[in-house]
Amino acid sequence: MTMLDASGLRCPLPVLKARKALRSMTPGEELTVLATDPGAPNDFRAYCATSGDALVSLTEADGGCTVVIRKAG
Repeated sequence: MTMLDASGLRCPLPVLKARKALRSMTPGEELTVLATDPGAPNDFRAYCATSGDALVSLTEADGGCTVVIRKAG
């Protein structure tokens, strides 16, 4: 599993950095993203709905969120 810390980055940077990381991954691999932008949960839901990558989990806590995305194959 690959980890991406996008804490402190504002929209749309967390999703853009995640998309870039996913490009270099193989299908089925999972990326965990930490983000603090309040819009990040909705941004990641929308990204996964359009990209074909699977939103495995999205947990919001302590002013941030942890997102797990599985690369589509």
